[in-house]
Amino acid sequence: MNDLVFAGVDGVIILALYALIMLLIGYYSGRGNKNLQDSLSNYYLAGKNLGFIALFFTLYATQYSGNTIVGYAPTAYRSGFVWLQSISFMTIIIGVYLLFAPRLYVISKKRNFVTPTDWIRYRFKSNKVTLLAIFLMLWGLGNYLLEQLVAIGQAVSGITGGTIPYQWAVVFFVLVMLIYEWLGGMKAVAFTDVMQGVVLMIGVIIFVGGAFYLAGGDMASITQRIAEVDPVKVGVPELMTSINWLSMLLLVGFGAAIYPHAVQRIYSAESERTLKRSFARMAWMPPITTGLVLIIGILGITLIPDLSNGQSEQIVGMLANQIASINGLFYWVMIIFFGAIVAAIISTADSVLLSFSSVISNDVYGRFIRPDAPEKRKVLVGKIVGIIVVFLLLMIAWNPPGTLYQIFILKFELLVQVFPAFVLGLYWKRMASTPVFWGMLVGAVIAGTLTLTGNSTVFGVHGGVIGLGVNFLIAVIGSFIISKSNENEEELEEINLA
Repeated sequence: MNDLVFAGVDGVIILALYALIMLLIGYYSGRGNKNLQDSLSNYYLAGKNLGFIALFFTLYATQYSGNTIVGYAPTAYRSGFVWLQSISFMTIIIGVYLLFAPRLYVISKKRNFVTPTDWIRYRFKSNKVTLLAIFLMLWGLGNYLLEQLVAIGQAVSGITGGTIPYQWAVVFFVLVMLIYEWLGGMKAVAFTDVMQGVVLMIGVIIFVGGAFYLAGGDMASITQRIAEVDPVKVGVPELMTSINWLSMLLLVGFGAAIYPHAVQRIYSAESERTLKRSFARMAWMPPITTGLVLIIGILGITLIPDLSNGQSEQIVGMLANQIASINGLFYWVMIIFFGAIVAAIISTADSVLLSFSSVISNDVYGRFIRPDAPEKRKVLVGKIVGIIVVFLLLMIAWNPPGTLYQIFILKFELLVQVFPAFVLGLYWKRMASTPVFWGMLVGAVIAGTLTLTGNSTVFGVHGGVIGLGVNFLIAVIGSFIISKSNENEEELEEINLA
């Protein structure tokens, strides 16, 4: 590992090319569109006119972030085949999308929604419910953005063997992201997603092929080798692990489906048919993406054994260097793939930042501070606040607080508490604002308290799932009681009238 093939000028050149392409996409996305900066819908939702290809790849980039490549492979390396759960929770996200996305899309078209909390405000007509939902969504977005900033630094540093330092990688690509997003908004974000999505899918397939070549065997023989040196990683999981697996399915399946930036992609579709076609294709992506990333982590156990937790965070970069040394073809494929990993992380980060800015523009500034402000000013305020938030998060990312997996878990604990109000509210007309508010608040307090006290799981169940269960009970039972009370009052009124 001392001879790092990426630790040279070629890696720097490919990074510079990707950065240049992203800047050009931002420039041409904004060029000639005089109304882009003057309209919330145009800037944050690409005029609600994304076609099938752009919508599919921007949904793909939203679901499969830098954490998928840079974070999931190390988790598979550390835990073994139990990380099969990553395929199942990515699959359940699609199922949850299909549960509410088409119905929400139709309403959003009629009501001209821009942000997810536009739906919350319209449905419950309550400032306290709206403000709490805004806070929880901003928490999730800020946490997710922090995750991507950390991933950028680790991807570049790991795959170049430290030639480009972690901190400089983060700063440079954040500046690139801010520039092209400022210029082109959602349209620029969607087009960069198409570029990185195509390269990433092809690169992952070739990456796995190269890793198998180095490992010198099929999956059965490799598994047998792992079983001989570390049988826990191929064994049947314990009961507590299985409970934790189920908890992860609920936490990620419900939480990721209501990512604010994912919801805004639902709003951005040019038609309901386009939306459904995109989700139909997305159903095939978990085994193709997270399944292959799982295999990368498993192969890493054989190829680069005995890494510490910290060292394993750079397993993708280490393996890429080994694969690149096979021959010239693999070298250049890994160079391009390495750039695509960074581009994928940036594409997710820009989506999160755009959504964060839209919530500030439309929901905080536009609803509660300056409702009479023109849309151009709202867009500008959101962009400026977004930049400030990015640089605050950079201060944290400079010395990251934990592994990517730990950061990944944190964002869902509070964000998932919005799920009952967001989805159940679509189907149950009698769901009431007061129990919804208290359900979200109590659920968030439970999840936050458990996390802050170091009890992120209780008997294998995540604090966010425990909070979600209490949240759901309060919202449903409270709404049912209010509904019955209103029915009784109506009956008494009818009797009195009679």
